[in-house]
Amino acid sequence: MPDPVRPDRDAMEYDVVIVGAGPSGLSCAIRLKQINPDINVCILEKGSEVGAHLLSGAVFEPRALNELFPNWKELGAPLSVEAKSDKFLFLTKDKAFKFPTPPQMHNKGNYIISLGNLGRWLAEQAEGLGVEIFPGFAAAEILYDQDGHVIGVATGDMGLDKNGEKTESFEPGMELHARQTVFAEGCHGSLTKQLISKYKLREHSDPQTYGLGIKEVWEIAPEKHDQGATLHTIGWPMDSKTYGGSWLYHMEDNMISIGFVVGLDYQNPYLSPYQEMQRFKTHPEISKLLEGGRRVAYGARALVEGGFQSIPKLSFNGGILIGDTAGFLNVPKIKGNHTAMKTGMIAAESISAFLNETEGFGEECAAYETAIKKSWVWSELKKVRNIRPGFHSGLWMGLINAAFETLTCGLAPWTRKNHADHSQLKKASECSPIDYPKADGVLTFDRLTSVSFSNTNHGEEQPCHLRLKDPSIPVEVNLKEYDEPAQRYCPAGVYEIIKNDAGQSKLQINAQNCVHCKTCDIKDPSQNIDWVTPLGGDGPNYPNM
Repeated sequence: MPDPVRPDRDAMEYDVVIVGAGPSGLSCAIRLKQINPDINVCILEKGSEVGAHLLSGAVFEPRALNELFPNWKELGAPLSVEAKSDKFLFLTKDKAFKFPTPPQMHNKGNYIISLGNLGRWLAEQAEGLGVEIFPGFAAAEILYDQDGHVIGVATGDMGLDKNGEKTESFEPGMELHARQTVFAEGCHGSLTKQLISKYKLREHSDPQTYGLGIKEVWEIAPEKHDQGATLHTIGWPMDSKTYGGSWLYHMEDNMISIGFVVGLDYQNPYLSPYQEMQRFKTHPEISKLLEGGRRVAYGARALVEGGFQSIPKLSFNGGILIGDTAGFLNVPKIKGNHTAMKTGMIAAESISAFLNETEGFGEECAAYETAIKKSWVWSELKKVRNIRPGFHSGLWMGLINAAFETLTCGLAPWTRKNHADHSQLKKASECSPIDYPKADGVLTFDRLTSVSFSNTNHGEEQPCHLRLKDPSIPVEVNLKEYDEPAQRYCPAGVYEIIKNDAGQSKLQINAQNCVHCKTCDIKDPSQNIDWVTPLGGDGPNYPNM
């Protein structure tokens, strides 16, 4: 076992350490134990409990679950609402036009679920097989040996004040050493971005692109509820140049999941994804369903949209990337949980063989990427690789391109390029402000009220987890050139421009509001914001998202 990287920390040794208890990480751990019960596996989860930070639409395709647990129904998996109907609408401001549902969005055989509940169930199965899961412990640091190879991760120090100084309650983090470290952090992982930079994992792939999903759960009037029905929309309130659309899924017990996704390659710095979601709910086709109901939950999360051409190199000395942290979401399907689970399972199969063939720490499990490229995940994503980039030319060209790619099953000889989202933002002088209506407190809400529905909490006496590389940039660059878009792209009201008594502008960071969506780290036009993990357990506490 390697010596502790920092002498004041204790260390524990495992065969495999997994960062993140989402569908990919849990599936990886379960499959490892199914293959070899003697493999020593642990999972670190930054949420206060498994599922606390999980958010998805979600219509779930059970393909990977069928492979992982063929008897999942007997085991009581929380898949009880089968999708029974699909509807696809194009919206104008006041009207709705029914379009044919794209083939990729047909949901026969799929289930409307809470991803948080599925995560909790998977965690129960994993623990039953002997996996150690540590919720409330965020992996805050990657550990390297003298050769620069990954040998594990460390949890964050506890008991630091706002300035990062030790208090009387200081406790050093714990080091977890592993022969293989699996990064399953979800979209835009804080450690994964360091690995991608250090090992140049994107050297032969496009930049990752993202969307921001804003989600609410409503309880609606029983006579309006249609359990198993799914609805997707495009068009209003988005303009024809901006990628975006909605979902609305009827769950059980008169509950619906309703949300809106805005592609983070949008150009107008005055656009607010949060306000677009609120505007969307005022459309007559949507408001008639919500009237008389009540909102019970709120959350937001960035999602990976780059697809096939944005998948980085997946292995490096000492570790691998799986699930959304590597970008395995199928955008035309609006689904990534099945692919995330499958990549975790493939990782487990590759690692279990690798551990039998090698000794020591810091070796590369190159067989994992080879196995991914032979799997149905790879062929599924390759087939639809050109659909999302087709919308770079606008809505109508995007729909024409999507129809062509669907008819030809993605066999066109070209692969369209992706671009970095932050580079697409135009200067404020080139754009017009958007007049968003004031929240009515019944159908639409202000951001701080919404955050209260996410059960978000951060300890006040801790270092800010939203770090500015250069504190002068928000005012000197972003405010002057872009009217500081952080005021609008954040769905939790974290960033505010305030003025002091002398009339000087300053960026105020309300880190306690952060719902961990990572949008600031992605969309900041100067790439000046670094999202790092706060104290373990802090952040949103989603009960059923």
